[in-house]
Amino acid sequence: MSSPSNYPAHRWALLGVFLLSTTINYLDRQALANVAPQIIAEFRLTTAEYGWILAAFSLTYAAAAPFAGLLIDGLGLTRGICLAIGVWSLAGIATGLGTGLASLIVFRAILGLAEAGGIPATGKAIRLFLPPAERALGTSLNQAALSLGLILAPPLTVSIARQAGWRAAFIVTGALGLLWIPLWLRVAPRAQGAGRSAPLDFTLARDPRVWGFGVASALSLVLQSFWANFTFLYLTREAGAEPARAAWLATLPPLLATVGGFAGGARTWRLIRGGSAPFPARLRVCGQASVAALLTAAIPWMPNALLATLAISAGLFAVSAFSVNMYAIPLDAYPAERAGFAISVLTFCYGVMQAVISPWFGAVIDRFGYAPICAGASLTPLAGWWLLRRLEPPA
Repeated sequence: MSSPSNYPAHRWALLGVFLLSTTINYLDRQALANVAPQIIAEFRLTTAEYGWILAAFSLTYAAAAPFAGLLIDGLGLTRGICLAIGVWSLAGIATGLGTGLASLIVFRAILGLAEAGGIPATGKAIRLFLPPAERALGTSLNQAALSLGLILAPPLTVSIARQAGWRAAFIVTGALGLLWIPLWLRVAPRAQGAGRSAPLDFTLARDPRVWGFGVASALSLVLQSFWANFTFLYLTREAGAEPARAAWLATLPPLLATVGGFAGGARTWRLIRGGSAPFPARLRVCGQASVAALLTAAIPWMPNALLATLAISAGLFAVSAFSVNMYAIPLDAYPAERAGFAISVLTFCYGVMQAVISPWFGAVIDRFGYAPICAGASLTPLAGWWLLRRLEPPA
């Protein structure tokens, strides 16, 4: 286990460069959502078929996550993340070569397989580089990096698609990951073997608490999963926004999500500074965020695209405040040598959740519209908080 003396003096700069991989991860992931109208029109897909493309990513993302966490723990941080980002960048580029539903499903499945390593690697980096008092802020910074990818994806991919076609959007975003690898190798050569353990050690997999954390996290992120994939479609099809306007409006939810992440981290930091133990502090913030997320149920009744976007943003603000604390809890509970797997369990549960709900969401929207989804999904953070309350606090 790392001791305080092992944390690098330049840890925030090092973490900042590393978290560019999170931004690239979400750029690659969200390219599909933002050119979905063109792809759906070109290949004559239904919304449910679009949901199955999302599910293909989620199924492999979920299935690969525990093994990705074990592999990153075994290889070390740098070798693990370079392998993951290299494969997912090539898969993103390949998506631009898709010829129909079947090929898009295959390429998105490969993307999910590789991107399963991204979040576990980030959790491992936070555990390695930051002492406990700074981990909530580190998780918030990761949320900011994630949201930056979500913010950049709509204008970047829509602009590229308008100028050069939707295929070029995947090629450009995929190439960014290949450029990141030499940058990381340049700035962090000594991180090659950081936090290594014996590969394929399933000891932690027998701890029921880590799986409880995973289920609680997945429940808290149903709204995030839904709006990450359906915001642009909702704004253009339901709220009446033109695609160019919808692309810019779609930058607001991830921006507010970033603010929510920092707000959640700062709130926990203040509670801990005031004398609270970390787990009760995180639990309290998660409960408050769960109540705020109930506002999502009102989104279908917003009278215009701007107000709908603001309501989506408010829900994601709350979800992010929950999430940055949720992802810090396993880092408090387990050592750096097991951090990749601990976070991969959360990734696995998220992927399973998204694989189950994405086709179902598409089918419900085709038949009943968005109101049932918004009402039901608004309750899921409360369910996650309820479960989290019943888990044993980290030691």
